[in-house]
Amino acid sequence: MNDPYRRGIRLEYFTIIYNALEAVASILFGGIAGSIALIGFGLDSVVESLSGGILLWRLRKHETLTEEEEGRIEKKAVKFVALTFFILGAYVLFESAKKLILQEAPEPSLPGIVIAVLSIIVMPLLAHRKIRAAAEIRSKALIADAKETLACALLSVALLLGLGLNYVVGLWWADPVVGLVIVFFLFREGWEGWTGED
Repeated sequence: MNDPYRRGIRLEYFTIIYNALEAVASILFGGIAGSIALIGFGLDSVVESLSGGILLWRLRKHETLTEEEEGRIEKKAVKFVALTFFILGAYVLFESAKKLILQEAPEPSLPGIVIAVLSIIVMPLLAHRKIRAAAEIRSKALIADAKETLACALLSVALLLGLGLNYVVGLWWADPVVGLVIVFFLFREGWEGWTGED
């Protein structure tokens, strides 16, 4: 497994599978607990799986497409993912604001805390391996994907804080406030994707 392209491909497969499982678990347990922060985290994982799919395509097709063809198709895909970030951000913003205004308290969620802790452990390790592979193949896209993976780790810290405060001391409002933090990240990622910023 010395070929850095093959390593990158395997890392992207792992990213897609892990994020898909994380999304299903987060949305399921978030729905059970009424936790918009956990649902928002799960929706972010869905978008990260889509982004991982785009990068996986790039890594697999790097030898068969011209640079111009690859760039043109990738731009369309990135715009689609950016639009998805905006839609998900609007949903989480609406639900977070509604829960704060109507004071809808979510149930404490131990499974959500476990999901956040796992993500805090896995995501930095995954990002580190992506950065190493990206340096070998000189891929800006893979470095950008590694940064997105690190952003997921930061979101996991925010999620753990919100769920933990609700679980341990009953601060129900911590969950929708963390939902608003997640909205900031969703909109920022959407804007960067839409405008083509690194």
